Amino acid sequence: MNITIRGWKQEDLEDLVLHANNINVWNNLRNYFPFPYTEEHGKAWLDKVVDKLPAINMAIDVDGRAAGGIGMILNSDIYIKSAEIGYWIGEPYWGKGVATEALRQMTAYAFYYFDLVRLYAEVFETNKASMRVLEKNGYYLEGVRRKAVFKNGVLMDDYIWVRLHA
Repeated sequence: MNITIRGWKQEDLEDLVLHANNINVWNNLRNYFPFPYTEEHGKAWLDKVVDKLPAINMAIDVDGRAAGGIGMILNSDIYIKSAEIGYWIGEPYWGKGVATEALRQMTAYAFYYFDLVRLYAEVFETNKASMRVLEKNGYYLEGVRRKAVFKNGVLMDDYIWVRLHA
């Protein structure tokens, strides 16, 4: 299996909608990620990110097909040296090392191309697989914000994982 991160392309629309329109994927993401995820959502996303620079939102490519997404939110003001990193992958790719490899590549990319000292990810308490992906990539658990997330009618903890640039 060949796993790479790359810029999104308009041709990714079918794969994007196929994998994003999944309640099990959405359950681990913020509510601004729509569900159901329609073709219109996919077109709007691709119009926003294709050929945009700096490239901070990438497709996770598995054997030439878009299998998910990974990206950063660059912070500003006094937090300018930090960025939040986030990712999702289609359910058929879960448990196969895809997210681990994509995060490895995105972390290296972020620290190489951006003047960052700190990358962090916020993970719902129920998403143990994502916590393991972060741990395998040298992120450490910095803290837990108790009862900070309200998703699907459930109040839960938010785990903050961090990686500092050496």
